Amino acid sequence: MPLSDGASALIRANLEELQKGNRVRLVEVGVLTDIQLGAINRERHHRGYPALVAEVVFIGRHVYESRIVRDCYTIDDAIDQIASGMGAAAVVLPAAAMTAMENPIARADRYGNLVLDRVIFECSA
Repeated sequence: MPLSDGASALIRANLEELQKGNRVRLVEVGVLTDIQLGAINRERHHRGYPALVAEVVFIGRHVYESRIVRDCYTIDDAIDQIASGMGAAAVVLPAAAMTAMENPIARADRYGNLVLDRVIFECSA
């Protein structure tokens, strides 16, 4: 599984600190599979962007502001979405403006909906 052991706790800690208005540190949360990394880098090469490495790091400001503040997700909802979207079954979505993966296996969320979870990587900042 691409999320490492303990990644959920690291993600939660960053989101909780952001909720308090604090700054957070970058944390390593997982590694892409060889298939995912290859697909991402082929897509990036096609668009003229540099290759990525397999290690995935997380800060969380965008997730906090867009999902938790704007969309009213709970921290648990956000963690579930990230874990599923980073799952080994997740596939790369070809798109010119973003690097993203989506889990094609529908997940039942906490509210009874079946969702396809997507993660969008912030590859530069």
